[in-house]
Amino acid sequence: MDILIIAVLLIAAIILLLVEIFFIPGISIAGIAAVGALLYANYYAFVYMGPVAGFITLTVSAIACIGSIVLFMRSKTLDKISLKKNIDSKVDKKAEHSIQVGEKGVATTRLALIGYAEINGKIVEVKSTDGFLDEKTAVIVTRISDGTILVEKDK
Repeated sequence: MDILIIAVLLIAAIILLLVEIFFIPGISIAGIAAVGALLYANYYAFVYMGPVAGFITLTVSAIACIGSIVLFMRSKTLDKISLKKNIDSKVDKKAEHSIQVGEKGVATTRLALIGYAEINGKIVEVKSTDGFLDEKTAVIVTRISDGTILVEKDK
Protein backbone atom coordinates (compact mmCIF):
# COMPACT_ATOMS: atom_id res chain seq x y z
CA MET A 1 0.00 0.00 0.00
CA ASP A 2 2.88 2.37 0.80
CA ILE A 3 4.41 1.87 -2.63
CA LEU A 4 1.04 2.60 -4.27
CA ILE A 5 0.72 5.88 -2.35
CA ILE A 6 4.22 6.94 -3.36
CA ALA A 7 3.64 5.93 -7.00
CA VAL A 8 0.37 7.88 -7.22
CA LEU A 9 2.00 10.94 -5.66
CA LEU A 10 4.93 10.76 -8.09
CA ILE A 11 2.67 10.34 -11.13
CA ALA A 12 0.50 13.26 -10.00
CA ALA A 13 3.61 15.36 -9.40
CA ILE A 14 4.99 14.62 -12.86
CA ILE A 15 1.69 15.40 -14.59
CA LEU A 16 1.28 18.64 -12.66
CA LEU A 17 4.91 19.56 -13.36
CA LEU A 18 4.41 19.10 -17.11
CA VAL A 19 1.21 21.15 -16.97
CA GLU A 20 3.04 23.88 -15.07
CA ILE A 21 6.02 24.05 -17.40
CA PHE A 22 4.34 23.68 -20.79
CA PHE A 23 0.72 24.78 -20.47
CA ILE A 24 0.44 27.22 -17.54
CA PRO A 25 3.87 28.86 -17.23
CA GLY A 26 4.63 30.85 -14.12
CA ILE A 27 4.06 30.04 -10.49
CA SER A 28 0.54 28.65 -10.30
CA ILE A 29 -1.48 26.12 -8.35
CA ALA A 30 -0.26 23.31 -10.63
CA GLY A 31 3.38 24.07 -9.87
CA ILE A 32 2.82 24.39 -6.15
CA ALA A 33 0.81 21.15 -6.12
CA ALA A 34 3.53 19.38 -8.13
CA VAL A 35 6.25 20.42 -5.71
CA GLY A 36 4.02 19.52 -2.75
CA ALA A 37 3.22 16.04 -4.12
CA LEU A 38 6.88 15.42 -4.94
CA LEU A 39 8.06 16.50 -1.49
CA TYR A 40 5.36 14.54 0.30
CA ALA A 41 6.12 11.36 -1.69
CA ASN A 42 9.77 11.58 -0.67
CA TYR A 43 8.89 12.48 2.93
CA TYR A 44 6.45 9.55 3.10
CA ALA A 45 9.10 7.15 1.78
CA PHE A 46 11.72 8.32 4.29
CA VAL A 47 9.42 8.34 7.31
CA TYR A 48 7.28 5.23 6.76
CA MET A 49 9.54 2.97 4.69
CA GLY A 50 13.05 3.85 5.86
CA PRO A 51 16.12 5.59 4.50
CA VAL A 52 16.86 3.04 1.76
CA ALA A 53 13.36 3.35 0.30
CA GLY A 54 13.59 7.12 0.76
CA PHE A 55 16.77 7.39 -1.30
CA ILE A 56 15.34 5.07 -3.93
CA THR A 57 12.21 7.25 -4.11
CA LEU A 58 14.34 10.39 -4.29
CA THR A 59 16.39 8.95 -7.16
CA VAL A 60 13.34 7.67 -9.04
CA SER A 61 11.50 10.99 -8.63
CA ALA A 62 14.49 12.99 -9.92
CA ILE A 63 14.97 10.70 -12.91
CA ALA A 64 11.23 10.62 -13.62
CA CYS A 65 10.88 14.41 -13.53
CA ILE A 66 13.88 15.07 -15.75
CA GLY A 67 13.01 12.20 -18.07
CA SER A 68 9.38 13.26 -18.48
CA ILE A 69 10.40 16.82 -19.35
CA VAL A 70 12.93 15.57 -21.93
CA LEU A 71 10.46 13.09 -23.44
CA PHE A 72 7.69 15.68 -23.59
CA MET A 73 9.99 18.17 -25.31
CA ARG A 74 11.04 15.57 -27.88
CA SER A 75 7.47 14.51 -28.62
CA LYS A 76 5.46 16.20 -31.35
CA THR A 77 2.87 17.38 -28.83
CA LEU A 78 4.42 20.83 -28.56
CA ASP A 79 4.48 21.18 -32.36
CA LYS A 80 0.74 20.51 -32.50
CA ILE A 81 -0.12 23.28 -30.03
CA SER A 82 2.54 25.83 -31.00
CA LEU A 83 1.76 29.01 -32.92
CA LYS A 84 3.08 28.95 -36.47
CA LYS A 85 1.48 32.10 -37.89
CA ASN A 86 3.66 35.13 -38.57
CA ILE A 87 2.23 38.62 -38.38
CA ASP A 88 3.02 40.37 -41.65
CA SER A 89 0.49 43.18 -41.63
CA LYS A 90 1.58 46.81 -41.49
CA VAL A 91 0.11 49.99 -40.06
CA ASP A 92 -1.84 52.05 -42.56
CA LYS A 93 0.02 55.36 -42.92
CA LYS A 94 -1.98 56.82 -45.83
CA ALA A 95 -3.52 59.47 -43.59
CA GLU A 96 -0.09 60.77 -42.65
CA HIS A 97 0.61 61.72 -46.25
CA SER A 98 -2.76 63.40 -46.86
CA ILE A 99 -2.81 65.56 -43.72
CA GLN A 100 -0.67 68.67 -43.39
CA VAL A 101 0.51 70.68 -40.41
CA GLY A 102 -1.94 73.48 -39.58
CA GLU A 103 -5.11 71.63 -40.66
CA LYS A 104 -8.02 71.72 -38.27
CA GLY A 105 -10.38 69.00 -37.14
CA VAL A 106 -12.56 67.71 -34.32
CA ALA A 107 -11.74 65.02 -31.77
CA THR A 108 -14.14 62.12 -32.29
CA THR A 109 -13.07 60.39 -29.09
CA ARG A 110 -11.68 61.61 -25.81
CA LEU A 111 -7.97 62.21 -26.34
CA ALA A 112 -6.40 60.66 -23.27
CA LEU A 113 -3.18 61.58 -24.97
CA ILE A 114 -4.07 59.21 -27.85
CA GLY A 115 -7.43 58.94 -29.58
CA TYR A 116 -9.19 59.64 -32.85
CA ALA A 117 -9.96 62.89 -34.62
CA GLU A 118 -11.71 63.77 -37.85
CA ILE A 119 -9.45 65.88 -40.05
CA ASN A 120 -10.44 66.71 -43.65
CA GLY A 121 -13.26 64.17 -43.47
CA LYS A 122 -10.91 61.36 -42.47
CA ILE A 123 -10.89 59.74 -39.05
CA VAL A 124 -7.27 59.24 -38.00
CA GLU A 125 -5.42 58.32 -34.84
CA VAL A 126 -3.86 61.36 -33.21
CA LYS A 127 -1.81 62.18 -30.15
CA SER A 128 -2.55 65.20 -28.01
CA THR A 129 0.28 67.51 -27.01
CA ASP A 130 -2.06 69.52 -24.75
CA GLY A 131 -2.85 66.67 -22.38
CA PHE A 132 -6.36 65.28 -22.06
CA LEU A 133 -8.96 66.65 -24.49
CA ASP A 134 -12.66 65.88 -24.43
CA GLU A 135 -14.67 64.52 -27.33
CA LYS A 136 -15.83 67.10 -29.92
CA THR A 137 -13.00 69.48 -29.04
CA ALA A 138 -11.60 71.47 -31.96
CA VAL A 139 -8.00 70.47 -32.65
CA ILE A 140 -5.22 71.64 -34.94
CA VAL A 141 -2.35 69.56 -36.33
CA THR A 142 0.96 70.82 -34.93
CA ARG A 143 3.38 68.17 -36.12
CA ILE A 144 3.57 64.84 -37.95
CA SER A 145 6.36 62.59 -36.75
CA ASP A 146 7.05 58.91 -37.53
CA GLY A 147 3.45 58.21 -38.56
CA THR A 148 2.03 59.94 -35.49
CA ILE A 149 -0.16 63.01 -35.96
CA LEU A 150 0.31 65.40 -33.04
CA VAL A 151 -2.53 67.79 -32.29
CA GLU A 152 -3.38 70.43 -29.74
CA LYS A 153 -6.53 72.27 -28.75
CA ASP A 154 -7.55 74.88 -31.33
CA LYS A 155 -7.75 78.30 -29.72
